[in-house]
Amino acid sequence: MSKVDLKNSDFVHLHNHTQYSLLDGLTKVPALIQKIKKSGMEAVAITDHGTLSGAIEFYKEAKAENINPIIGIEAYIAPRSHEDKEAGKDKEYFHLIILAMNNKGYQNLMRLSTIANLKGFYYKPRIDRQLLEQYNEGLIVLSGCFSGELASAITSGNMDNAKEIAKWYKNVFGDRYYIEIQDHGHQDHPSVWKDQTEVNHKAFEIAEELNIKTVITGDAHYLNHEDQEAHEILLCVQTGSFLSDTNRMSLKDFHLHVAEPEELIERWGKDHPDSILNTKEIADRCNV
Repeated sequence: MSKVDLKNSDFVHLHNHTQYSLLDGLTKVPALIQKIKKSGMEAVAITDHGTLSGAIEFYKEAKAENINPIIGIEAYIAPRSHEDKEAGKDKEYFHLIILAMNNKGYQNLMRLSTIANLKGFYYKPRIDRQLLEQYNEGLIVLSGCFSGELASAITSGNMDNAKEIAKWYKNVFGDRYYIEIQDHGHQDHPSVWKDQTEVNHKAFEIAEELNIKTVITGDAHYLNHEDQEAHEILLCVQTGSFLSDTNRMSLKDFHLHVAEPEELIERWGKDHPDSILNTKEIADRCNV
């Protein structure tokens, strides 16, 4: 298959932060839906940090424009149990993308979010593996970004551990577990990040070895590239710093806008058309 066979509607953005990712996302929901429609895509996901508070607005806006709304969350996974809150041991956490496949999945997503906020809160609203196992029905899971469990194991050089992590998720979720390949790891990406390139390379290897499907994601935090400076200001508010601070938290070296599907197809379509088509496969599986 050549990339010319891929059309815009073959790609779906499955990793998006909106304004509901407090002080981290800048994208307003109606504008997101309009952009998706204009770009010729037919579905889109919402995956805010630890919250489902944007779900209803998102669902209504998407349905009104005949876009398939995929309701999700970027969850925080505790290293031990979600109820462990020991200083020095439990401050670390991993990111995981969870998407509702059907109404049962949406109910389970709400359950997980509620438990995370009421019982698992320690710096962030957290869940754990036991909860994922308990409430896995109707959910699709992506392995997450650079701060995900899989990527963290890869970056620490522990490939055996990385494989064990992937095996555990595949064992629980079966064909509802996908390995996330982030776009800014592609060598032709305008803000290519070498660390992500390395993670992607190893993630592809694990996916092939364990027969797990891969998906390309963009990890968008704002709508258009020109929103980058406004997003930097938002991060300053979040971290209590000034734009002039040289050592403040900054993401200005990354392009974190909602990329046009043509760009992603151009970058990935030739060598990894399946990773593009799998985003559409997930969208087609999701109907809440």
